[in-house]
Amino acid sequence: MRLESTQISIALVVLLGSAVACATTHPASALLSRSRAEHIALGRVHDGTIKSAELETEKHRKVWSFDIARPGKAGITEVLVDVHSGQIVSVTTETPKQERAEKKAEAKETARH
Repeated sequence: MRLESTQISIALVVLLGSAVACATTHPASALLSRSRAEHIALGRVHDGTIKSAELETEKHRKVWSFDIARPGKAGITEVLVDVHSGQIVSVTTETPKQERAEKKAEAKETARH
């Protein structure tokens, strides 16, 4: 009986240890919500309005990508926020011409898949 209890205890420790290791490696709660990422992006572009948002892999990172319009400015400001760290990865301004070219390239890529 005592040996059986010890074996069960060891098995539980191993299982719990594996679960903790898995959770700390890839915790689902560590992914940044869209709402929190928007707040971070708008903190960088204070006077902007989010026109589009998508979860994507860019620059070898999983990011929230936001296209932000600014009053009185042509084009958009694209802000990339890392979904794991919440850090801003990139802030770029795209002219209307660049924006159209990007949309065209994305449409072409989507059509291939």
